[in-house]
Amino acid sequence: MSSKLIEVNGLTKVFRVGSLFSRVRLTAVDNVSFDIKDADIYTLAGESGSGKTTVSRIILGLLEASEGEILYKGKNIMNIKSEREKKEFRKDVQAIFQNPFETFNPLRTVENYLYETQKNFLGVDASDSIDGIEQALTAVGLTLDDVKEKYPSEFSGGQLQRISIARALITQPSLLIADEPVSMVDASLRMSIVNLFKELKDRYGLSVLYITHDLATAYYVSDKIAIMFRGNIVEKGSVEKVLDSPKHPYTKMLKESIAQPDPRDKWDSRVDLHLTEREEYMLKGCKFAGRCPHVMERCRTEEIPDFDIDGVTVKCLLYQ
Repeated sequence: MSSKLIEVNGLTKVFRVGSLFSRVRLTAVDNVSFDIKDADIYTLAGESGSGKTTVSRIILGLLEASEGEILYKGKNIMNIKSEREKKEFRKDVQAIFQNPFETFNPLRTVENYLYETQKNFLGVDASDSIDGIEQALTAVGLTLDDVKEKYPSEFSGGQLQRISIARALITQPSLLIADEPVSMVDASLRMSIVNLFKELKDRYGLSVLYITHDLATAYYVSDKIAIMFRGNIVEKGSVEKVLDSPKHPYTKMLKESIAQPDPRDKWDSRVDLHLTEREEYMLKGCKFAGRCPHVMERCRTEEIPDFDIDGVTVKCLLYQ
């Protein structure tokens, strides 16, 4: 049994939105809990605005949580104060972002980023050694000659995303946080990036927090998955159990929305979108109540607990 690398417990993030005189509290992440084991690919999935990116930004220290704790290798990283410990955490937990063209300055060669990462985190100057850089590039199917003296505009989106992953690998991290890493890559190249995560997991024991709205790649690459909607995890468990036999009405809707290659297999579900995103966040009870075909009056007023159904955690009163 692999050990827990990171544990997220009761994570909550509240924003104040609106004008100065009419601000309201919006709970963007609401009591979210999950854990990622060594050599595990864990997916947070859901539509835009579900809160999954906010979770990742809190883990990376780019946002401050309102409540909860994040334990990394048993230590609460939200209590880290010293710059040395912060740097060690940033070395161990690296991020891959959605748009690779925003990751790199168009006026700098990409190799400069690789040398800079090696020096800042490992204290190794390019004049001393480039072994780590070459190994990282090899791991993503590139060589130093492929990137030498080239600028970001000279690469495709898929190539640049691979270079972004190589840059993260230079520090020899334990965890990669990949936020929609294939959404801006050509469809023909998406699976090569997703396959790369599987290879890094198998070859180096790397763990990945994969954030996506794409259930197809999530099913292919993940060990476990958590489905988020308006700040809540509504269903979580092994990817096979959650996506083969979805239990929460929102998970079912997401799965049904995947385009089918057979034109005879048409999507005939009706989705009620009379509530705005902000109004759904502000709902009491189940945030999905405004769209759910099985909604009961209790769903709109009661706090919805989690239920364990065959090893899957579901936040839905249908399973009470």
